[in-house]
Amino acid sequence: MGKKFKTKKSVSKRIKATKNGKLKMKHSHRSHQAHNKSTKQKRHLKHSTYMNDSMAKRHKYTIAR
Repeated sequence: MGKKFKTKKSVSKRIKATKNGKLKMKHSHRSHQAHNKSTKQKRHLKHSTYMNDSMAKRHKYTIAR
């Protein structure tokens, strides 16, 4: 019988699993000190991104599906 994992609530509020199993998250570095960042950088940080495979493997069992 396999081991059950509890959902890490702090992670599950920040990361969503897509239908294909990829993990979707928001970019970091957007909350403050925006005057040091270019308009292009702030515009690109606005959108969501997919987690890379090495990070996704680490967070695989921390979110509920």
